[in-house]
Amino acid sequence: MAVDLSLIVDAYLHIRNARDKAKQEYEEVKRILDADLQVLEQQLLQVCNEVNSDSIKTGSGLVMRQLKERYTCNDWDSFKDFVKENDALDLFERRIAQGNFKKFLEENGVDGMPPGVNTFREYTIVVRKPSK
Repeated sequence: MAVDLSLIVDAYLHIRNARDKAKQEYEEVKRILDADLQVLEQQLLQVCNEVNSDSIKTGSGLVMRQLKERYTCNDWDSFKDFVKENDALDLFERRIAQGNFKKFLEENGVDGMPPGVNTFREYTIVVRKPSK
């Protein structure tokens, strides 16, 4: 049974374009709704601040004011030195920087593979529109 690759590629491109259009429409609606929610959240935060309360019960639901903390680094070299000096590797997230690791393996070969690291490889398909 012969497969008409042209038909498969046409269908693939059609579905991908429809998906991309739907995603673009979704992102636009999401952007608008997120902006609306942010305005309402600011109003609710202002009320919580005015009455100095971390929670307010209403007939429609419970409003809770929470403190979120995030940490950023503006001097990675100093931070890495601190981590080494204090044996504080847990201050890093547990994921491998894919690009850096690939470069490390290119420079060190398969023998440079650290223990505990797995490699997953799979073939994928890329379809491009015909050039004009």
